Amino acid sequence: MIDFAPSKEQKMVKDSFAQVVRDLVTPAITDMEESGEIPGSAIQKTWELGASISFVPEAYGGDGMEYSPVMNAIILEELAAGDMSFAVAATVPSLFIIPVLDMGTEKQKEKYLPPVCTDEFNVSTVAVTEPRMGFDAMNLATKAEKKGGSYVLNGEKCFVPMAASAKHILVAAELDGAPRLFVVDAKNPGLSIGEREKNLGLYSLETNTVTLKDCEVPEDDLLPEENGGYKKFLQKGRVGLCALATGISRSSYEFARQYARERVQFGERIGQRQAVAFMVAEMAYETDAMRLLTWKAASKLENGKDAMRESTLARLYCGEMAMKVCDYGVQVMGGHGYIRDYPMERNYRNARGVAVMEGLATV
Repeated sequence: MIDFAPSKEQKMVKDSFAQVVRDLVTPAITDMEESGEIPGSAIQKTWELGASISFVPEAYGGDGMEYSPVMNAIILEELAAGDMSFAVAATVPSLFIIPVLDMGTEKQKEKYLPPVCTDEFNVSTVAVTEPRMGFDAMNLATKAEKKGGSYVLNGEKCFVPMAASAKHILVAAELDGAPRLFVVDAKNPGLSIGEREKNLGLYSLETNTVTLKDCEVPEDDLLPEENGGYKKFLQKGRVGLCALATGISRSSYEFARQYARERVQFGERIGQRQAVAFMVAEMAYETDAMRLLTWKAASKLENGKDAMRESTLARLYCGEMAMKVCDYGVQVMGGHGYIRDYPMERNYRNARGVAVMEGLATV
């Protein structure tokens, strides 16, 4: 018999992150959106709970717990149910840590993981998406060319989370016709970080463009194609995006359900009207479907199996359904759903990013 109930450990972790959201994120969301900044205390708290380093071996500065994509998906959903910008910011080091753990040589792990896995939160990030129509993460315009004992990178990236604060950036570039990952020092003279992007959503998350012009990288900083390589990297990133989408959809559903129960018009609660009740019901089952697709893909990854099909289907479904669920939330609230005082407007804007961005989250 398949059991979808969380284990005792999973429930404990889930509740811990939910508490952080209630105590430190929810009261600050309006200020976060207006100021474009996330409280450092909230990010530090999630860091101390092990959002990005609990599964890193102790030899590299982590807690040495068992690595679990399913657990990571649960954490991302819980954080995104509070705010998607916060969920990305609090876990952005994972974008660097997990590929280095999966693919890196022992020398690369010893060099790059301990500086990230410290007591204080610090940023290393990943640059995948490119500013062009029809972007395909398997067909990159950013190129790498072998030159002596180095690689020279040229290209441009966008939607790079917290690039301005990063120590290292993991850059996806095409080498000999295949996409690969390169560790690039943020202070490399061939790498320049642009101003903060002005996006449709994720107001409190800083993203930047990154330009590489004759950026010379030592050959030792190319990650080998181990453990599924770049394709596994994409699969984990897409499952991470699905977990974010599930979180914001759950947030919209729960708020719409409560609003429909309490809002009275023309002498009755709006939830008693069939049109509203049907929308809320659809929000509920689509959110559950998104979660199950996410967990299925994460489970395959956890068992060391290829999850290209499962992660792709989940990404397509979650990208579409997150927009639908959040749109229904706006409709249930009517005019109030268009006001920034409520989470619906924010969730609706943020949901759009699930379908168009790569490299915001990973499991």
